[in-house]
Amino acid sequence: MTFMCELVIDAPRTKVIKLFDNSENLKKWQPGLKSFKHLDGKPRQNGAKSRLLYDMKGREVEMTETVIKRDLPEMFAATYEAKGVWNQVTNRFFETGSGGTRWVAEHEFKNTSFISLSAAFRGKTFQKQTTEDMNRFKTYVEGAAVE
Repeated sequence: MTFMCELVIDAPRTKVIKLFDNSENLKKWQPGLKSFKHLDGKPRQNGAKSRLLYDMKGREVEMTETVIKRDLPEMFAATYEAKGVWNQVTNRFFETGSGGTRWVAEHEFKNTSFISLSAAFRGKTFQKQTTEDMNRFKTYVEGAAVE
C-alpha cells in the first residue's frame, strides 16, 4: 500500500528542518514515543540506525529506523520496521511563496506478518495516525521558538 500526506506549516523551511532533524524533539509531537536510541552510524545521516520505542494504547512497540537518504532541507527518507510492519517514508519540504513550508510525506507500507489484521485496515489506521502526527508537528513548529 502506498499513500501520501501533505500539509502547509506556517513557518520558514529553515525552522521546520531544524526542529524536524533533531531527534530530541520527537517526543514533543509523537506522544506515544517513550524513547529514541541511536544504534549505528552517524546520527541522522545515511545508513544510521536507531531504535524507537512506542506505547501504543498500552502495547509496547519497538521500531528500527534506518536512514536511506538525507538531503536536507529538501528531503529525508528512512525505513521503519517493527514486528509485522515495514514502512518507507520519504519526507519532502518545499518553500511556499508566502514564507511557509509544504511538507509532503510519501509512504510505502507493507504488512509483513502472516498472522495479523487485514493489511488494508492496518494501512488505513497507519495513514490516519500519520496525518495526526503531521498535524501535531505543524502545531509544535508554529508555536516553537528557535534560536
